Order: sequence, then structure tokens, then C-alpha cells
Amino acid sequence: MLRGLYTAAAGMISEQRRHDTITNNIANLNSPGFKQGNSLSRSFPEMLISTIRGGQGASTAPLGKMSLGVFSEENIAIHTQGDLQETKNPFDFALVSNIQVPGMTFDATGKYVDENGNRTFQPQALFTVLNANGEPRYSLNGKFTVDNIGQLVNANGNQVLGRDGQPLVLMDANGEPISNFKVTDKGEFLDSDGRPILGANGQPIGLMLSRAENPNLMLREGNGLLRINPGDEATVTQVAAGDQVEVRQGFIERSNVDSAQSMVDMMSALRAYEANQKVIQSYDKSMDKAANDVGRV
Repeated sequence: MLRGLYTAAAGMISEQRRHDTITNNIANLNSPGFKQGNSLSRSFPEMLISTIRGGQGASTAPLGKMSLGVFSEENIAIHTQGDLQETKNPFDFALVSNIQVPGMTFDATGKYVDENGNRTFQPQALFTVLNANGEPRYSLNGKFTVDNIGQLVNANGNQVLGRDGQPLVLMDANGEPISNFKVTDKGEFLDSDGRPILGANGQPIGLMLSRAENPNLMLREGNGLLRINPGDEATVTQVAAGDQVEVRQGFIERSNVDSAQSMVDMMSALRAYEANQKVIQSYDKSMDKAANDVGRV
């Protein structure tokens, strides 16, 4: 009898995690560059039930399979391009990424499946910043600003990296902050006359754009930042010249969360949670009757 109770409890936990994922999507509806997450649920391995026949030379007879419920395994982000919103702020940037891999055609969800069922995800371009500990982090939130020493930073004060791996500093030869500039679709900074802005090393400055070969390996760290596990660092490289990646100045990428579908999914998760709750209540009443009423007979 208790096996069904455990199955219903597993369903409640799975639906609760699904509900948490959806509410997180809705909470980040207006977060620039946020990618919608989907909670994936899988069933526990089924058990083969058999009955034992008594007597000498006892044998078993199969009765069938029994399911043991579901569990929420992982949260997968959907890396589709979000809509671009024009802000006309020169310190706002958005990435338009459509990186292709030879021999593969990606579907609308950014996935390619070969004839053997092997899946390959479309690489994605990301901005590169430094966290408070000086470690590289990645983001699609291109809403930047300049601090009091001319460094390009995000809303949390994380320094934005240039192509040379150093923080981007927008200062002219006289040590004055540069506010009148343009950024090309390749991320190169130009002054008001269209000439490249030079850094401290005398080289033109530009945004460091990173290419994540498998965006699903990126882990969310909070505040719009992503990180990569040390063992997977080789999968993140700089965007190459031939990659289809464009920088749009004066725009930000909106979240790709579908608000209407998220509300439908949230209600569906709530109803499924309540259904499993009713099952547990039914088991509770049955066990109460068995312990208090049947036990008296």
C-alpha cells in the first residue's frame, strides 16, 4: 500500500521543482539576456513483479511491470535568441548570434540530431566579465556603464573584458573619460571621427566575445552571470572572425521567456501537484481505517 504513497510523494516533489523553475522564469521576464529554463522529469526504472508459486520446486510467474514514480532530473535552458529592445544608450549592447557548425543544421531550439541520435547544441556568443575574485564569467546582459576611472562595468560593478584579456578602459590621451564613441558590429570601439580607440598598449580596443561550444555546460551563478566548470574550460574560446556574431550598440537583448506559456505551465504544475496531494490524502485515510477500525475486529 505504501508504495503508491511514495510514488505520489515523488510526483509532488517533481511538480514543486517544475513550479519553482517556471516562477523563476516569470521573475526574470524583464532581465536582459535571460534564457528560459525547462525542468525535465524522468521516471524511475520500472520493476518487474513476479509471484512465487508454493510447493515443492517453487517457481515464479511474472505479473508485469510497476512504475515507481518520477523525479525532476535537471533544468535545461532554451538558448533561442531574444528580441532586441532599442534603448539608444551608447553603453547598452546586444549580441545577435547565429554560429554555424559545418555539416549541421540546427532547429529552432538550437539543436542538431544526427542519424544515430547524437545531439549537438548550437554554440552561443557571450560577453566576458570579471567577478569580484577576478575570475572570468560570461553574460548576455549587455547593459553596461562606466565607473569613475573609465572602466566599462556591468550593473554589479563587474569589469568588462577587452580582446587583450584586460578590463576595457574608455579614457582618452588626456585621461578624460570617453563618452562619444561608436561600436562596430565586431565589437570594435571608434571615436567620433571613426578612428579606432587605442588602449594603454597602443592597440585598438574591442569587446572580448566568448564562444561557448555547448551552452548547456554553462552554470548560472546569479546576477546574470554564467560560469564553466574547470574541466570544461576548453569548450569556451574567443569568437573567431568567421563566426556569425554581431554587436548591436544601443540595444539590449530581452528575455526569451514566453509569459503566456509560462502561466499555462505554472497552472498545469499546480494542478498536477494537487492531484498527487489527493492521492496521499486517500492513502492516509485508508491507513487510518486499517489501523483504527479493521484492527478492532
